Amino acid sequence: MSFRRISIVAAAALLFCTVAVSVARAQGNRSVADFSLKNASNAEVALKSYAGSKAVVVVFLNPACAFSKLYQSRLAALSTEYSAKGVQFLFVNTPINLEASADTGDAEKLKVKTAGPDLPLLTDEGQKVSTLLGASKTPEAVVLQPVGDGFAVRYKGAIDDNPQVEAYAKEKYVELVLDNLLAGRPATVSDRRAAGCLIKKF
Repeated sequence: MSFRRISIVAAAALLFCTVAVSVARAQGNRSVADFSLKNASNAEVALKSYAGSKAVVVVFLNPACAFSKLYQSRLAALSTEYSAKGVQFLFVNTPINLEASADTGDAEKLKVKTAGPDLPLLTDEGQKVSTLLGASKTPEAVVLQPVGDGFAVRYKGAIDDNPQVEAYAKEKYVELVLDNLLAGRPATVSDRRAAGCLIKKF
């Protein structure tokens, strides 16, 4: 191999590594200081009040979204299991735009009835939290980990890899991230595209 070709290969490898490190740093540096939601009693629920939790999972949902219904029992089970391990779940009722959703056709075919116990939904006034965390669909999860004076974003996206059939889900992203964080390991996965209803922006 000529010296010039070796130089080109080395330069390409260096560029790839630089980009990879930059992406990793950018993902690792994503953080939020605090935000507030409202519960059913119109009382404020502040993120900072969960600074003592091992992790906080914010899940954006909409009762009219078929995909949210498909995940209702799964989310209830996750909340029950991981709450006992020090993880707090926040379920946010988020407006959707079914007419503009790319997945609307699939959602209409599902004709899903609500399955599972009702989840305690919080209100995101002015959609400040969904905008802050970059959520675009329901359901979509964001896993936060208390770090210093704020919360680091460890994961954002799909709950698992099969919205339609729970039994066929092979990659359970939120579970994987939580298990890793609770064990003191890196999240290993930072984002996965969520399938669902588009969040309506006002």
